[in-house]
Amino acid sequence: MADNVNHPAHYKSASGLEAIDVIDAFTEDLVGAEAVCTSQVLKYTLRWKHKNGLEDLKKAEWYLNRLIKKLERRNSNEEVCAGE
Repeated sequence: MADNVNHPAHYKSASGLEAIDVIDAFTEDLVGAEAVCTSQVLKYTLRWKHKNGLEDLKKAEWYLNRLIKKLERRNSNEEVCAGE
């Protein structure tokens, strides 16, 4: 019987690797918006083919663009502060 709460099929690879384990491994050193956005990008990218198709890819793109904008703002602010 499928366990759609604890182990949904759209979050599991053919070899049994689960998306949550991949996300945990790649975000363990991130905090705040970096962790959230990276997690969402991974989640939607990993499941797109087995759940919502193009919609999931667009969601991944939305979170990736959000992360890029935050990092660009941070880098811009660091440059301003470094010049003071």
